[in-house]
Amino acid sequence: MESTAMNEAKTDGTTASPALGMSRADFMTLTKFRLSFLVLVSTFVGFWLHRSPDWSGALLTHTLIGGALAAFGAAIFNQLMEMEPDALMKRTADRPLPSRRVEPGLAFGLGWLLSAFALIHLAKMVNLEAAVLCAMTLGVYLFIYTPMKQKSAWNTIVGAVSGALPPLIGWAGAAGAPPEGAPYFRSDLVFAPGAVYLFLLLFLWQLPHFLAINWMYRDEYRKGGFVMWANEDESGRTTSNLAMLFSIAALLLTLHPVLTNCVSIGFAPASIALNLVLVWYAWRFMQQRDRASARKLFFFTLMYLPLIYIICALFWIRP
Repeated sequence: MESTAMNEAKTDGTTASPALGMSRADFMTLTKFRLSFLVLVSTFVGFWLHRSPDWSGALLTHTLIGGALAAFGAAIFNQLMEMEPDALMKRTADRPLPSRRVEPGLAFGLGWLLSAFALIHLAKMVNLEAAVLCAMTLGVYLFIYTPMKQKSAWNTIVGAVSGALPPLIGWAGAAGAPPEGAPYFRSDLVFAPGAVYLFLLLFLWQLPHFLAINWMYRDEYRKGGFVMWANEDESGRTTSNLAMLFSIAALLLTLHPVLTNCVSIGFAPASIALNLVLVWYAWRFMQQRDRASARKLFFFTLMYLPLIYIICALFWIRP
């Protein structure tokens, strides 16, 4: 007898996967495929900017495989941990777990399999540094950020830390296996000026992005029991001020790669221009404090990240 998930997959036109016991659409939702793809892009950018002249396509592939599997596993565990709150919010109630189209036990096993294989794969096929950074990403995201969402509004800062680590996985992965005589763990990879810039770039980008989302959907977050800065900020004053603060910080961050000689001269005007637009959208939100201005800020942040990555790729000075 066919499972409920398979029957639903047939009625909505998606393809079911009997091996996984869920439809393709449910698998993509469970693994937050679009968000995971963004994580993969960030990992790729970190690798690309730090690649050596004789870089290996196989090394890049293995780094991306490990990053993708970790992102899938983290997404599954996150939804397992938030299954009850998701059921209370309109925009998440139809996800596979709260709607019971996918059994929690199946999701748990799949999450463990993907996460474990990601760490083993990175350690074996890439290097220890990439595996450790991946483990840190999973640890902060699942064991600190996710539980903290129902306890403290500072979860947004913690979540931004875990979200800023994927480019460092790519950066470390590009170094490949350590040469003979090198330290067991090369900490200089993590604290290199370029790696620090990529981490801070992702960290600061996430904050106006998620502040805009939080304020637009504050009623939903309250229903789900999530504690966000925007929950009691009906006027939008606090949320918009924070969005402006972090947007200005992102503008000031432009100086870091210039002063540390990570980029050529064309980076500064292009990056400053892009960040001034971000500040302008944050200023509009701060002045108008309505859903339309928050939405515009949110959508610009979606454009901002690929544009700043392109600017980095054009003007980055590789070792």
